[in-house]
Order: sequence, then structure tokens, then C-alpha cells
Amino acid sequence: MYGSHPYGAHPVPESVAAITRDDLVAFYRGYYDARDAVVSMIGAISRERAQAIAEQLTRDLPAGGASRAIAPVVPPTNAIERRIEHPASQSHILIGQPALARGDPDFFPLLVGNYVLGGGGFVSRLYDEVREKRGLAYSVYSYFSPMLQPGPFTIGLQTQRGQTAVALGVVRETLARFLRDGPTEAELQAAKSNLVGGFALRIDSNRKILDNLATIGFYRLPLDYLDRWTARVEAVTLEQVRAAFARHVHADTLVTVVVGNGDAADGSVAPNPPAAPGAPAAPATTGGSVVR
Repeated sequence: MYGSHPYGAHPVPESVAAITRDDLVAFYRGYYDARDAVVSMIGAISRERAQAIAEQLTRDLPAGGASRAIAPVVPPTNAIERRIEHPASQSHILIGQPALARGDPDFFPLLVGNYVLGGGGFVSRLYDEVREKRGLAYSVYSYFSPMLQPGPFTIGLQTQRGQTAVALGVVRETLARFLRDGPTEAELQAAKSNLVGGFALRIDSNRKILDNLATIGFYRLPLDYLDRWTARVEAVTLEQVRAAFARHVHADTLVTVVVGNGDAADGSVAPNPPAAPGAPAAPATTGGSVVR
């Protein structure tokens, strides 16, 4: 889904072996900068002691000139499907597209909406349609991964090889119906209740608190981000969910990868899949980061 963009780069033995010292030095000079460094810490220490530790950790970093800029993401303009042969008894399916940048005002509507679609475990639409009604998969899920540039929206599942086409059809139809209609009022209220009720589990250890602090610092989020988290979830409306998904998820430009099913396993690009009955044309992209 990311093509030649850095977000699409993955290490392989050959690429790791090719790295030279000059490559590391150039990376260090390009991305490490005391001015932009974020040091997150938690523990029984004073603010003064924390400040001293942060200064010690960053004092030898370059004083300026580095750039954290990442090239803009260019999303796919058409649907892409790749089938990769594998002898496993199940097909592994991932569907997605670049969708959400960290700090986007649509973060909370997408968080709440995705809980209904595929992020709510046993109570999600995808789980109900794929597993409960048809028994096509043990687990099916969806999530947003916000990043500096639009991070991916992802749907994932595994199914028996012979059921691959049926499972894909159900997932696509369920997504198209959600994009068209959004959640019901009852689903919206249940999602908000579960997210707010489970908020304490997001900060119930030092590790989780530290991760949240690091995210706030790295992405320059408001310092009251955690204080306002539950209120912003509770404020989400049906209209906001529908509009946010219309802006960020487009059924006609999804990337689908199937590992395990041999049909069309040549890595070719398939034409756009047919839309579900009654599904509207996808709206035009408006610029835009697991929502966590």
C-alpha cells in the first residue's frame, strides 16, 4: 500500500548486509537532533532530577540541522490485489490502505466507529458477519495505526483456503455497508461506553503510561490529551463517524493481500472488486494515525 515510500520498507537479509557505516552516520545526522528529541520517563524522581537526566541523555546529540520530515504518502488510486501461494491450510488475508495521520481531528470518530466495525472483539460487525453467522474465521479485526504521515487502516483474518473468496466477499460487503450507513445509535452508545469504561486499562501500568507520554511528546499532542480522552470519546456523534470514514476509508482503493490461496497467485494487480449491493460510489479523498 505504500510503494516506494519509507513506510513500505521492510528489512531483508540482503538489505541489512548492505548497510555501511556511512549509511548509519548519514541517518544519525538526518534524524537525530537535540532540538527535536523527546525523553519520556516515569518513576519516583523529582522534576529537577528528570530534567538533569534528559539533558545528560541529549547533550551529545547534534545541536541543530537535522530534519524529521517524512515524504508525503501517496495513496493508491485503484484497488490492488495480490495472491501469494503458500502450502498452509488457511489463507491469511490483510486488507488496507493509508488512512490516518496522528493528530487528525477525525481520530476519535474513527476510534469509536472502528470499535463497531472491527475493533470491538466479540461485539464488532466483522466478527458477527464473518464468524458468528458464517463460521468463516476464528478471528477477524480492523484497526487504524496513526503515524506522522497517514498510517494504515487494516482488516485482517484467516480462513480455510477453499473459503477465501466467500470470506473476502463478506468482509467487503460488511465494510461497504458500514461506509454507507455507519453504526446504529445503539452501536454508537455501546462503543462509547466500552471505550470509556476500559480507559483505565490503557494506563494501568508504568509501561503503558510511559508509552502514552512518548506518543504525546513525539507527535506533539496536547499535554491534556489523556485528561480529555474519555470526554472526546463521549462527544462523538453518528454524523461524525460517517463523515470521518467517508474521508479516510475508500472501498475502491483498498489493497488486498492473500497468502495461502493459489488462485491468481502471480502477484498481479486485479481490477476493482465489485461493490456490495447498494453501496455508493466512494467519495473523493480529502487529505488526512492501531487507533490506540
